[in-house]
Amino acid sequence: MLLHEFLEKSADYYPDKVALVQKEERWTYRAIDERANQVAHLLRDQGVQRGDRVAVFLDNSVESVISLFGILKADAVFLMLSPLLKPAKLGYILNNCRVRMMISEDRKLKAAAEIFRSVPSLKSVVSVGPETPLSSEVPCQVLPWGEMERLSSTSKHKPPTRNIDLDLATVIYTSGSTGNPKGVMLTHLNMISAATSITTYLKNVPEDILLSCLPLSFDYGLYQVLMAFKFGGTIVLEKSFTYPYEVIKKMVQERVTGFPGVPTIFAILLQMKDLRSFDLQALRYLTNTAAALPVSHIRQIREAFPQATLYSMYGLTECKRVSYLPPEELDRRPDSVGRGMPNEEVWIADEQGRRVGPGVVGELVVRGSNVMRGYWEDPETTDRVLRPGPLPGEKVLYTGDLFRMDEEGFLYFVGRKDDMIKTKGERVSPKEVENAIHSLEGVAEAAVIPLPDEILGQAIKAFIVLKQGYTLGEKELMLHCKKNLEDFAVPKYFEFRESLPKNASGKIDKLTLKQGGSR
Repeated sequence: MLLHEFLEKSADYYPDKVALVQKEERWTYRAIDERANQVAHLLRDQGVQRGDRVAVFLDNSVESVISLFGILKADAVFLMLSPLLKPAKLGYILNNCRVRMMISEDRKLKAAAEIFRSVPSLKSVVSVGPETPLSSEVPCQVLPWGEMERLSSTSKHKPPTRNIDLDLATVIYTSGSTGNPKGVMLTHLNMISAATSITTYLKNVPEDILLSCLPLSFDYGLYQVLMAFKFGGTIVLEKSFTYPYEVIKKMVQERVTGFPGVPTIFAILLQMKDLRSFDLQALRYLTNTAAALPVSHIRQIREAFPQATLYSMYGLTECKRVSYLPPEELDRRPDSVGRGMPNEEVWIADEQGRRVGPGVVGELVVRGSNVMRGYWEDPETTDRVLRPGPLPGEKVLYTGDLFRMDEEGFLYFVGRKDDMIKTKGERVSPKEVENAIHSLEGVAEAAVIPLPDEILGQAIKAFIVLKQGYTLGEKELMLHCKKNLEDFAVPKYFEFRESLPKNASGKIDKLTLKQGGSR
């Protein structure tokens, strides 16, 4: 099976069912499938060959969804690029992956025109916008999106394909918190395996309606579309979570059954005083990943959405998803991110790669068909994380994340190997300190970073955002931390802010905090 068959099979079973809702537009499976076929024919007419990379540089939109499936139907590899990418990073990715074509919009194309001059592999772009191609500002052939509609009626039919499930489906570039971003190579098999496992434990059915305001450049957002199309459901696609009340109203209007979030989104929801006034009885489940939820937020989310099941999960781009906590275990172990998902094996290894027993902190290792092929043209970095597994010839993923596992196989996140704070001769997990701060009533968000310190080695600094209407001081926070943390884990510095910087995935951007966080 190939990834775009999610769409094709649903179009066969449910041709007239609404597959995607965006603003006031409603698109059926048949309509999306036909337009994706047209994109595939257009790409091939432009010389796109099997395995060529085609970039999609758009906001969340129906054109984005049509494009990614059209690229797959053309036997090519899609790149979903964040619409927030700055020119320098955009140029790096386009050159690094040697992108052949790009699908974007007029505004973004004009802003990046100068970058295109330094990308010799880019032969043409498709412009979502006016019927008239852009001017010579863009130094390559420009085709209007409407060109597809002028193709013959036969272009609505599926083009012949040669790919097999071992071929690449996408390259997803990591956020690049240090150095240049890395391109995570995922095959059709990788992505089908991940989507199948996730929809299995979420118990998705064709009647499910998912709302996603996560960017499609973020794998968590991308998979909402892929999974919905896999089980024949409906995806309500929002551009962002900038206007929370509008998103909630849309959830009510469309009777949404599944809502994926990240800790920053849930922190905003929990500050909405009248959240309970909305009729969200149709909501069947909530999911969280990208970063672990503070235990206090888990309790508040369950109180705010008593009818919905909360799935606390953990994953990383290199394998999409690792684990989920069965909802019935939330009361027993709210600080766990669960056990390995279906069709996957996980364990904890020491620095020599040996498996360790319950309660011992070590590096999390993942084995499964969801594990990436490797990093794009970076064999050295690939070999550091993909190492020999239990069976001859196989590779398993060393995640770089520190975990411990209990006697029943449940996982507990400790921190990134390179994120642990060394202070007073001890190793401190930033997550442990953040959880302690979050347990204080009135804290909306918290982020902890290390600062150089001549005496301590590294000092701990905490950034705090308060909920509306609350007033807390440094003294109160210090006393609370001393009560809940070992002495060496208590922050030396506290800083209150109105908001914390976020990256494109919605995670708190600690690199920005570190760059501007010195005392």
